[in-house]
Amino acid sequence: MAIEPTILEMRTITKEFPGVKALDRVSLSVKAGEIHSICGENGAGKSTLMKVLSGVYPYGTYEGEIVYQGEVSRFKDIRSSEAAGIVIIHQELALIPELSITENIFLGNEPRRFGTINWVEAKRLAIDLLARVGLEDDPDTQIKNLGVGKQQLVEIAKALNKSVKLLILDEPTAALNQADSQHLLDLILGLKGRGIASIMISHKLNEIEQISDSITILRDGKTIETLDVKIDGVNEDRIIRGMVGRTLENRFPDRNSDIGEVFFEVKNWTVQHPLTSERMVVKNSSFTVRRGEVVGFAGLMGAGRTELAMSLFGRSYGTFISGQVFKDGKEIQLRNVSEAIDHGIAYVSEDRKALGLNLLDDIQDSVVAAKLSKISRGQVIDKVAEHHVAEKYRKSLRIKTPTVQEGVNKLSGGNQQKVVLAKWMFTDPDLLILDEPTRGIDVGAKTEIYGIIRDLAAQGKGVIMISSELPELLGVSDRIYTIFEGTITNNLTADEADPETLLKSMTSAKKKVTQP
Repeated sequence: MAIEPTILEMRTITKEFPGVKALDRVSLSVKAGEIHSICGENGAGKSTLMKVLSGVYPYGTYEGEIVYQGEVSRFKDIRSSEAAGIVIIHQELALIPELSITENIFLGNEPRRFGTINWVEAKRLAIDLLARVGLEDDPDTQIKNLGVGKQQLVEIAKALNKSVKLLILDEPTAALNQADSQHLLDLILGLKGRGIASIMISHKLNEIEQISDSITILRDGKTIETLDVKIDGVNEDRIIRGMVGRTLENRFPDRNSDIGEVFFEVKNWTVQHPLTSERMVVKNSSFTVRRGEVVGFAGLMGAGRTELAMSLFGRSYGTFISGQVFKDGKEIQLRNVSEAIDHGIAYVSEDRKALGLNLLDDIQDSVVAAKLSKISRGQVIDKVAEHHVAEKYRKSLRIKTPTVQEGVNKLSGGNQQKVVLAKWMFTDPDLLILDEPTRGIDVGAKTEIYGIIRDLAAQGKGVIMISSELPELLGVSDRIYTIFEGTITNNLTADEADPETLLKSMTSAKKKVTQP
């Protein structure tokens, strides 16, 4: 069997920011046509390394050497790395929502005839590229009308148009459901069959194990090891040991639940889509939460989980049609976010950067932002009290930062998520709704957040947890509701729930719901 040549070597790459050494003599080698994954906790240096490779951090801003296709490369920007056949797809997709698929694929690289853009040719080429990634949508469709999974495919179609030789994917399946994730993984394997090498960053270790040929593990900005998946007998536990320097014996905390009485109840909740009046995104949904209970919500992407949560949190989504909410046996009104907070309800959004944080703020301002009245005297914020509160949460949640005056935009994803949790814990809620609380964060930070969730439940608070990862729901929840096309279809205890039962209820409109 022929040994594939090396397409990329990154030799002793060092990258420093003021006061922080993000990369410390990191080395990486990728063979032509292989799938090479990079694993590490948030802040380990994975994305920084890929930004060095792709020219986001240009030659001269780092130390070390990049050897690509046998030659030393000094990329000055993204355009120069793309011209060499290196294309990066960031976790935050670089698509323009108001433009069509065709316009996005060829943006800045449009086919021309006699000096003008040839849109007929562009559309023809777009159809061919979409077929290669398995996307059947009309190329004139605006990006804003596509789901995240299809947008990922458009990004890959863009890469193929640039004659990609080395494709970098940063958390490509973080926002995808299981079916869309598998389609994308199959596509990456298909690109491998055509000789295209891929570098994949992901916190989903089961996917890493499934498709990788080799895995490089980073920790604290340093290369720890590179594993050959076939030879080294790699599994999730082996990857975790390299990432965190120890085994995580119990990724999910033990259940010592002291569940009390029902204190929160929703009856016949119905919500209309904000733009399409004939479409109901939540349909006659009823559920309960007990004190000290973690209640999971399972459903496929678009099933209505987030819509239900946001509409309950002060009608933040859609048009309210009907329904009642009871707390401690009394009906309450949740007509806006302020009323929801005043009634002891908090909501941690699935999109921490767009809806959970103001990325221009520092940690201190962010932690107290949801309830400034608690640290204010009259109309004036008590800065000493604000600092004390932020420091308390920095220590208790183990937020990795030298100071609470650090900007939240400089934190890793896991630490940003802890700041969002601190922000809502500061409001002292009775019910905390967590929407995909571990999306895009590493296994170590996930374990810490699971512990925070169980601690909140142990304090007698109710927790609703929405997650696309069934093992996570099964590991953390005391009870799980399933939802399909806006309708709650089942209610299972932890002992009753298993992946097969959940999937059946997540893909069927037949109701089997009995409230406790």
